[in-house]
Amino acid sequence: MAQGKRDQLRVGLIFHSSKSGNLGVGALTSAGLSILRDVAADLATDLKVVSFEPDEPMAPYIEGDDFEIVRQRTINLINPMDFYAQVKGMDMVIDIGAGDSFADIYGNSRYRRLMLMKGLVHAAGVPLILAPQTLGPFNRPWPRKAAKWTMNRSLLVVARDETSVSAATAMGVTRPILLASDVALRLPYEPRARNTGGRPQVGLNVSGLLLAGGYSSNNQFGLRGNYPRMVRGLIASLQAEGADVWLVPHVINPDGPMAMEDDFTASHALAAELPGVQVAPRFASPSAAKSWISGLDFFAGARMHACIAAFSSGVPMVAHAYSRKFEGLFGSLGYRHVMDCQRSDERTIIDGTMAGFHRREEIAQEGAAALARGLARLRCYQDALKEVAMAVTNGRQPDDRRLVELATSSRANPA
Repeated sequence: MAQGKRDQLRVGLIFHSSKSGNLGVGALTSAGLSILRDVAADLATDLKVVSFEPDEPMAPYIEGDDFEIVRQRTINLINPMDFYAQVKGMDMVIDIGAGDSFADIYGNSRYRRLMLMKGLVHAAGVPLILAPQTLGPFNRPWPRKAAKWTMNRSLLVVARDETSVSAATAMGVTRPILLASDVALRLPYEPRARNTGGRPQVGLNVSGLLLAGGYSSNNQFGLRGNYPRMVRGLIASLQAEGADVWLVPHVINPDGPMAMEDDFTASHALAAELPGVQVAPRFASPSAAKSWISGLDFFAGARMHACIAAFSSGVPMVAHAYSRKFEGLFGSLGYRHVMDCQRSDERTIIDGTMAGFHRREEIAQEGAAALARGLARLRCYQDALKEVAMAVTNGRQPDDRRLVELATSSRANPA
């Protein structure tokens, strides 16, 4: 940690991305940077953010004199001293785990990389903050033990849902666990005017990954119904009610190594076979996607951050969940319009989504109240970052009692 008064706050980011084709990961990075800029402005200090991230096919959609991208390839971690040396110059490192990657459900290779980079930050003696994310699940003994170790070594652990808080506590994590919400609620955007008096404009995010059956191509996520058939049935139901249906891709990666995840190609293929269905523009950034979504009358989808873009811009929304992260996030805010695709059949999901469409004005009011809760929790996270930043720029240890106080107050009033 730096010693003596400093006029610059130096922050490293890991498991963020400023150019990911998965606009959800980009939304986390853009919004997280916005929060850091607010912290630096409050403290009247300069900010330098260095994001250690892999190559992605898109051009960077985050820029600024205070932001730098350092290419971090997996091969660099075979001899990790460069990363170690760069991290050692930071005042703190923030790890957001790509939102939901701090878990053992995505395979050993990804988890080992997560743990190696966390371990190098600990070894460098730099405060590690686990930014708002889903914690777990950790289903096997060694990943659970490693997760407990790194969380207890971290300065601050922040969950974006109550389920994650309970899971970490049950594992024996003793560091302050602050309950926040998804930082993408704070993603900047330009509101788009809505159509008034015409046909309802409905956005539907169709997951290319779910259409493909998951990474295994064999219903990896255990959906109860047939997802492609459900999507077609929902589109037909919406059109029968006089709605214009727009397919809204939120993972745009047609040429990358994970092209099977791509929503853009899947949406265009679907629109080609279904008369009257249109596809939203190819978004250049997460903020561009949120700005466009903000002009819709109703939204439904299977990409959580596409749903968050609608929810946080005032668009009534029904989420199509394929994992516990959906109910964890929205349920923690008291927003119950989540269809569980692992438990519900196709007809139930279609009927539940159409009920939301018919009640969209009422749902918009519920969404506004839930959003206010989420933003209040993010202010608590920002206060914790500010406490850490004040300490490190003044050459002292952060006040652990204050961090515990903030963590405790964040969990005092669940939705």
